[in-house]
Amino acid sequence: MTTVVAVRHGETAWSRERRIQGWAPTPLTESGRAQAGRIGETLAAEYDVDRVVSSDLHRATETTDEILEHVDAPLTTESAWRERDFGVFQGLPADEWLARFPEYELDGPDVPRKRPDSGESLVDVRERVVDGWERLLANSEPTETIVVVAHGGPIRLILGHLKDLSIVEAITEQSQTYCSINEFRHDHGTDGTTVVRENDADHR
Repeated sequence: MTTVVAVRHGETAWSRERRIQGWAPTPLTESGRAQAGRIGETLAAEYDVDRVVSSDLHRATETTDEILEHVDAPLTTESAWRERDFGVFQGLPADEWLARFPEYELDGPDVPRKRPDSGESLVDVRERVVDGWERLLANSEPTETIVVVAHGGPIRLILGHLKDLSIVEAITEQSQTYCSINEFRHDHGTDGTTVVRENDADHR
């Protein structure tokens, strides 16, 4: 079976301040770099990693750099694993955003299709991420272990896709801690995928 280990990036100043990051090039905090170092140690101890795939956003690649201090594996970066592009809302405090634009509250089936100016809807993000996920599995070897360094939104959407959750359920009913582990096993014979670990942050 192919093993995929999806990891959220470490803490940034904007995530600490609860500001909408989107595609902003936000760096890790000192705490975030320490989280990334610890997840690197854990991945090296628990898995025989064949390759690493990372979102190309700065906070993900910085997390990946720390992981690669411990994991000896080739790296590729892919935009498919980016967080949602929030367009004109990028940089706003999350609470202020929802107070000013309550139509983006995730309280109805039509909200996932709302697209900020110059940004993406949640439907757009889900299609992008699921497409990246399916390409990853299609191009994987049956005995391969792949680490994917991504963001909270994309990981929750993949979990929701595998658990048959709606987009709203996937985002609102699941959590992703910084540098948490999510482990998946894919059977190439049946084309089925099993969630083995989810939001596991015990190593922190």
